Amino acid sequence: MSIKVLLDTDIGSDIDDALCLAYLLAQPECELLGITTVTGDVEKRAMLASAQCKVAGKAIPIYPGAPDPLLIAQKQPDVPQARALDRWDHETSFPRGAAIEFLRQTIRQHPGEITLLCIGPLTNIALLFRSDPEIPSLLKGLVLMCGIYSRGGPGACEWNALVDPHATSIVYRAAPPVHRSIGLDVTLQVTMQTDQFRQRCQTPLLRPVLDFADVWFQRNDIVTFHDPLAATTLFAPDICTFERGSVEIELASERLAGLTHWQGGETHEVATQVRPDRFFEHYFGAFA
Repeated sequence: MSIKVLLDTDIGSDIDDALCLAYLLAQPECELLGITTVTGDVEKRAMLASAQCKVAGKAIPIYPGAPDPLLIAQKQPDVPQARALDRWDHETSFPRGAAIEFLRQTIRQHPGEITLLCIGPLTNIALLFRSDPEIPSLLKGLVLMCGIYSRGGPGACEWNALVDPHATSIVYRAAPPVHRSIGLDVTLQVTMQTDQFRQRCQTPLLRPVLDFADVWFQRNDIVTFHDPLAATTLFAPDICTFERGSVEIELASERLAGLTHWQGGETHEVATQVRPDRFFEHYFGAFA
């Protein structure tokens, strides 16, 4: 049985968003109902998503969403991978100002059936939950690549959480049936060197990803599969080990805004371990 998915993404900055979208397009158990883009030049992000959908031969609805955080200054205005757009066929016109309503209507049309997969800053989702407070209860689940949960983890704050900490706080206060987070402390365990990555990206759906990655490789010699790891847990939950707890978002300190406090409780499900070999087998198996 297929799983209905809505994807909210800041594709075009780090390469892992494109890797995640390619996986969802290849995954036979995924029914991708739509894509919304968030933060900065959301139209360019929508074009990148469109290019991948066209390579896959799928007409997926794509809606540019919120370009700016709720209350703080923009931290991610640019879309460096957009330089590759001239080399790929893609849509250039998208519905404007309609992303939140698209999400709301789609979820209401499929109550209890949709998993909302969020792999960017959470501005769109906060606006959605504020506009219609019943929406979280109508989801099948909410899966986020967001936060840091282990003590002594990699720094204080994870990027998606800190780009719009007020949105992050709204989303973590929501109560969908499943509220799952895959944090940076776990995703940093699924990495690949550039040469190996190039070898593995020769299938048609991964070729645009490899092209987009040229900009990424100018500053990095390793690829970390942050967002794809979150996506794979929808279809192969044994890839990660999860523990239940309660997550609160720091807002009082401007310097630490977006920090994820995790403590005992039952509200949230947080990944604490990952099986890297199992992840890579499953991820690339979707393209076989």
